[in-house]
Amino acid sequence: MCTAIISVDPSSPVPVLVVGVRDEFVAREWAGPARHWPDRPGLVGGRDLRAGGTWLAVEPDAPRVAVVLNGRGRMAPEASRASRGELPLRVAADGKLGGLDLAVFDPFHLVGAEPDRVRLWSWDGEALTERSLGPGLHMIVNSGLEGEGQLEGETEDAYMAARLAHFRPRLAAAPRPEPGPDEPVERAWGAWLPLLDGDGLPRADHRALLPLLDLGDGRVWGTTSVSLVALGRGVRYDFSAAPGEGDAWSRVL
Repeated sequence: MCTAIISVDPSSPVPVLVVGVRDEFVAREWAGPARHWPDRPGLVGGRDLRAGGTWLAVEPDAPRVAVVLNGRGRMAPEASRASRGELPLRVAADGKLGGLDLAVFDPFHLVGAEPDRVRLWSWDGEALTERSLGPGLHMIVNSGLEGEGQLEGETEDAYMAARLAHFRPRLAAAPRPEPGPDEPVERAWGAWLPLLDGDGLPRADHRALLPLLDLGDGRVWGTTSVSLVALGRGVRYDFSAAPGEGDAWSRVL
């Protein structure tokens, strides 16, 4: 149940804000944001050590950011399946998907953002859709933009609906951040930061933005990191590897 939060305000000195909340099995190994990819030396992001890709990548020279979430639909054949972690690398580096064989990828939602343009690609295993995200606040979960593909009776979808219902109005009502390049994280992200630190909800709460759930048999699943990216004349990138702990934020770019 990963979440991406996008705010677009063309009149702002920081017209695009991107929040990437990564949910995964906590035992899955990963490395923190750095320049991990020699074939794409400009890119910065966390690296999934199992598949080698990422969930969010930043190209500071563009500036550009891309973030991927799992989608819904027909899964790719196991024998030819490729990691979706390649997709943010491609879009952050090139600004486009290019001539990919999408049939090798499981369903996904992929955001590519630049200061003057934000696009959302959604692949359901059969068809690719592309749309522009205009001015305003946008929240994307595994069931799609604003949960548009939610299924009635599905527990996971009910949790996503509760998350959207709780956090969307609070984010919309809070003053929109305009992160400066030299500000501490608390000042840079302002009234959004307590919300992005979980808004005081228990991590097992069905509304939680930063879930943490014990599934039994040693399997623990939940939010493993949160990324905050601001695009203007340059890029600012803040990161937490300890979601919900207010003093865990570090500056990447």
